[in-house]
Order: sequence, then C-alpha cells, then structure tokens
Amino acid sequence: MNRSEEDELKYTEDMICNNFSNYSAWHNRSLLLSNLLKRKVEGFVSKEKVLPDEYEFVHQAIFTDPDDQSGWFYHLWLLDQTVRVDSPQLVSSWPTPGSDLILLGDRCLDGCASSPFTRFYLDSRTFPLVLYFNQSVEGVNSSTITVDSELNTNKDLVWKPLSSCNSKAAQVWVTQLNLPDGNTHSSKVFPVEVSLGHSQGIISSSGFHYSNPFCFAFRVSLQLVETQPVEGLGKEIISWRDESFHNYNAHSQDSSPISSLYQLSIKNDNELTDFEWRAATIAKEIDHFRELLSLINCKIGKLTLARLLMAHDAMTCPPANKFSHSEEVLELYNDLMRLDPMHVQYYKDQHSLVLLQQVTSSWESLLSRCFHYSNSPSNRGSPMCLQLKNLSLSRLGSFDKLLWVQMLDLSHNELRSIEGLEALQLLSCLNLSNNILGSFTALEPIRQLKSLRALNISYNEIGAHSIDTTKYLCSSPLSHSVGSEWNHGQTVIDDDIKSYWEAYFILKGLNLTQFDIVGNAIVNEKFKSFLIKVLPGLKWLDGEQLH
Repeated sequence: MNRSEEDELKYTEDMICNNFSNYSAWHNRSLLLSNLLKRKVEGFVSKEKVLPDEYEFVHQAIFTDPDDQSGWFYHLWLLDQTVRVDSPQLVSSWPTPGSDLILLGDRCLDGCASSPFTRFYLDSRTFPLVLYFNQSVEGVNSSTITVDSELNTNKDLVWKPLSSCNSKAAQVWVTQLNLPDGNTHSSKVFPVEVSLGHSQGIISSSGFHYSNPFCFAFRVSLQLVETQPVEGLGKEIISWRDESFHNYNAHSQDSSPISSLYQLSIKNDNELTDFEWRAATIAKEIDHFRELLSLINCKIGKLTLARLLMAHDAMTCPPANKFSHSEEVLELYNDLMRLDPMHVQYYKDQHSLVLLQQVTSSWESLLSRCFHYSNSPSNRGSPMCLQLKNLSLSRLGSFDKLLWVQMLDLSHNELRSIEGLEALQLLSCLNLSNNILGSFTALEPIRQLKSLRALNISYNEIGAHSIDTTKYLCSSPLSHSVGSEWNHGQTVIDDDIKSYWEAYFILKGLNLTQFDIVGNAIVNEKFKSFLIKVLPGLKWLDGEQLH
C-alpha cells in the first residue's frame, strides 16, 4: 500500500482500539516497533521513550478482558524487549577470573591442600578454556579472542562452538590450551590472560556486535609428578551409593574460586544508563499484576507475574545473594500445574529452571550440595561431586554457574533431555540413572564431553519407545548432528551398527571406562556385546569388570 511504517503503526493502533482481540494487529505492531527501534527513526530512538507508552496501551486490553490472549502475548513481547540486552555479553568462563588452577597428573599426589573447586585431573596434554555468553554468538576465533600465555604455543587457537546442531553460532565456546612437553617435577605457575572485544567480529544471531572490551586473567599451576605405577590405579569402579560420599566442610581457600563465578558480570556505560528505567518498569508491572490477581484467579496472569518476578530478580539482586522472589515463583508454578494440567510439562520445566537458579545463586547453597567422593571424609584430594538428585527436575539450566563441575549426580529426577550439558567441559563422572530419558538421541550433549569417563544411565526408558520423536524437534532433520558426519558413500557392513545406529553415533569417540545401562528396555546380551566393541576403553559394564 506504499505506506510508511509510522502510518502502518498508527493503523494497527486503530484496529486494536476497534477490537482488542485483533491478534494480527498486535503481532504486526511488534514487528513494526522492532524495526523502527533498530533503525532509530525519529521518535523511536530508544526503548526507554517508546516502551512505557506501549505498556499503558496493552494494559487497556488486558485489564478490560483478561480472558483474551492477544494482549497477553504482546505483553510478553514487551517484557522480552525490556529485559533483553541487545549486544552479547560474556557472563561466565572456566577457568574463572583471578583463579589459581592446579592441574594434577597423578591422582595419588600427596600434600595437595588446594581447593577441590580449582583442581583438574589431567589425562592428556591439554585442558579447556570455556567462554559462556548470554546468547548465541559467532565469530569467536584467534582474531577476536587473544590468549597470552606460555601455554599458548599455537597463537591460532581453534575455537569450537558447543551446539547440538550444525551451527556456526553457540552460547558456549571452547578451545584447548597445550601443556609444555616433558614432566614437571615441581610446581610451575603459568599466568594466562584472555582478552576479547578489542576488535569486532563476535556477533549475535540478531546482528549485534560484542562491543565491550574485556580482559581477565588466571594462573595455572602444573603438578605433573612422576610416580611408580600403582596397582589398580584408575581401575576402581565409581560407586554412586550414598555411603560413598561425605559432607564437604568449606575451607578458607574455597571462597575466592567459588565467588569468582559470580563476579563476571559485565555492563558497559550505555547499559548502566538505561538499567534504572528497566528495573523501574518491571517493578511497576509487578504491582499491576499483583492488583489484577487480587481481583481474579487468572492462569496467564500468574504466569506473567512469575516471569516478571524472575526478570526483576535477575536485574536487581546482588549476584552473591539468593533470588528474593524464587519461593513465590516456585509456588506460582505449582499453582499453575494444578490449574492448567494441559500445559503441566511446560510449568514443570519452568519450575525446574527456577529451582536450579535458586540452588546456584549463592556459594552457600552450592556448597550444601557438594560432597566428597572418597573412602575417607578427611581425604582432601578426593573428587568433589555436585548432587542435584531427587529434585523432580524435568529440565536443566544455570550451566554458566556450573562450569567447574567434574562429578555430577542428576539421578532420580524427571529428565527427558540433557540439553545444555555440553557446556560442562570438565565433567568426568555423570549419573543420570532413574530419569525418563527415552532414547540415545536425548544424550547427544555427551558427544562433546571429551573428559567423560564414567556414565550411569541405568533405569531410564531407552528402547521402550518404538519411535524416537526427539530427533524431529530441530528445524530440519538435516540440521541434526546425530549421523550428520556419516559418509553416505560407504557401505555399512556391521549389523550391530545397523541395529543400534543412534547408540553408535552418540557413544563412538567417547573414552568411557565405566558404563551403567541396566534397567533399560534396549539392554540384552547382543547390545552389551555391541557396547564393548564401540567403547574399546570400557573396563566396567553394569558393575561387572570386563576382561
């Protein structure tokens, strides 16, 4: 119709005033405003000037007819615009800024009184450097990230996106730093400095550049000790029984490494300038919806209030404190599960994400779930296990707070997927038993966990479903990474691979020494024989030692 976007925006307002249920008009209004704000057209230079009026406009629809969904969806879009930071930000890393990392080449090393949160056991000549952004980005490479250290003998580091699909963009990126050749008999410290944002190139999926130059440093201490081989070393089975774990008593050297997980919060001057109006807008909306819910029992009103409270906490709570509204939000989702059983799985997932935010929001909360895996509670050299079992979790999150985890117990939950777990590059022992994982495709993130040695997926539902629907959740079957590297020109001869191709593509390339899969429908003698072939380093299968 050859109309300007400003005229079209006015037309949507007229249509909405005629009928609050005009979903197309609300939707078109969101597209028009997004484009006007992006182009910074006169009168649409900043969200601070535009969005408050939009909130007032949509309130007319919501409070006039709370049962109509159109206005609610537009309000959800406004909330996203209010809390979203356009430019990508680095929110976490491993190693953490200012940390003193100790790399151990021998698990029998005596006299190591370091914090278990900064110890990393090596079985190769490399260790990972992980960067965690607040949104998916691409362009992470040796030109946009500078790593200055003796450990970086190859200046052109290869950065890899950790994504389950074949994408050049990811929220988490990893590279490997090389250790010097030869054995180090005494501890040697290597400073490492990481710089990013000093040159353009890192860009979000929505087209915004990383524009906040930042530099952080940590130190790496190598303690690769030559010892005589110890009989049975590395051959012992990992037991997930309660008696194998002991309460961890925090020591003074633990505070700094854990606290630093929450200190990497980066805001440039522009973001600090508009922070106040964002927080004030969210607080005002909370008051509006508390008032609405005091008058009517509205499902979508409860959902909106839960989202507002979490957005407010994320913006205003000091990082080292618990989210002040988390208990109220959890109760809101419990109410929604009772009121709206048709969408109970969505509410369960959101409840799980809030619960994990609560658990990981403070050092004290995290430490209460950390346990030594050892035969002696006084053994300071034993691995540290984070136990997140029996929490009714149906979805995982808060991975940016868990990059340090090497041993993780997620048993006795309601997990159907472990999406996002690929961020935990240090993970060596993982317990997923007694969940509802329905296929090997649901385990795809473990393909990128190269340090994983012990995996327990016993008593799930693998093999119980004739059709694996999870493989169709992506935009196209061709974008899925499972089997994408298959050479279609080769002839498959092995009948076992034909029968268990999903298991083959998930497990091949892993260096598992212990695997527990008992209690799944797929398990039989033929499948066990297949596992032994595809996992040549396997020493323990379902609690039995292999010869």
